[in-house]
Amino acid sequence: MNDRVDRLRSLIEEPLLVTNPKNVVYLAGFESSNAALLVDQERVRLFTDFRYIEAARAVEGVEVVQTKRGVISALAEQLSGSIGFEATNVVYSDFQTLEGGGLDLVPHGGLVESLRAIKEESELEIIRRACAITDRVFERLTEVKFVGRTEREVSWDLTRLFHEEGGEGLAFESIVGAGPTGARPHARASDRTIGTGELVVIDAGCTIEGYASDYTRTFATGPLDGEAKEAYEVVLAAQLAGLAAIHADMPAIDADQAARRVIEDSPFAGLFGHGLGHGLGLDVHELPRMSTDTDDVLAPRNVVTVEPGVYLPGKFGVRIEDDVVVTQDGIENLTGFRKDLVEVG
Repeated sequence: MNDRVDRLRSLIEEPLLVTNPKNVVYLAGFESSNAALLVDQERVRLFTDFRYIEAARAVEGVEVVQTKRGVISALAEQLSGSIGFEATNVVYSDFQTLEGGGLDLVPHGGLVESLRAIKEESELEIIRRACAITDRVFERLTEVKFVGRTEREVSWDLTRLFHEEGGEGLAFESIVGAGPTGARPHARASDRTIGTGELVVIDAGCTIEGYASDYTRTFATGPLDGEAKEAYEVVLAAQLAGLAAIHADMPAIDADQAARRVIEDSPFAGLFGHGLGHGLGLDVHELPRMSTDTDDVLAPRNVVTVEPGVYLPGKFGVRIEDDVVVTQDGIENLTGFRKDLVEVG
């Protein structure tokens, strides 16, 4: 089949039923909303229904099994014995269906995800391409009019720019948070009109061959008051501290602490409420996690975001985010766009 399947086989004893669609893509290169893989030490079986069967037959190294539309119920009828399953992906009703078919179900968490966390060179090349596109989009965004337009209108500009620069799709719904909207880390762009003298948080990325980029920059729409400018300087210092700290074999919590310490020693203590970053690849959020409550250890060829922020409810938010590859001695920063406080009109 491929090296990815071989590496998975080294982690399992009983056959593993893979139902997470992104994990099916990773292992077999097959994209479908209704498919499952069964991986054992001898073979890989790909189960899907009539709508996808022709595409499935083009996949090399798998035995294709056509099922009725209800793949899970078909598996309950066709399989027997001890079967591992992805505990974080199988909903309870599907678990009941499989168990009702007489299967001895063994839960597993994060087996394929742990493989996905360490990128192959081919994957890194794709992510570099996605980041190069995102660099160009953010550069062009500095020429877009902000003041007097709504957050939603600027979000549509981002969609257009990613399309024009070669992105195959948006990695997620772009965040455009101006003034108090930016104080919500995952704010949705609204019909609020952007004013002068505000901070605007822009969080956006694209996909290339299924792999995502994820950048955040905070722009100013004119001169800022002292508090907003100081917050930006503190977040930038925290981000640089986090970037400088990261290297392979370190506990991910230590990377988080390197950045968090800068904010906790500032007037904005207690206002950095999320983790420093997360893995990036086929999903926008994947392993490893860099936060205050993680046991993950960074490894060479992890791709992670580094994105400290501070958020003052009712006032503004600041976040600065780069995408980086973890190396033995540090990082390869894939993000080329500038980090000084850029003023937009």
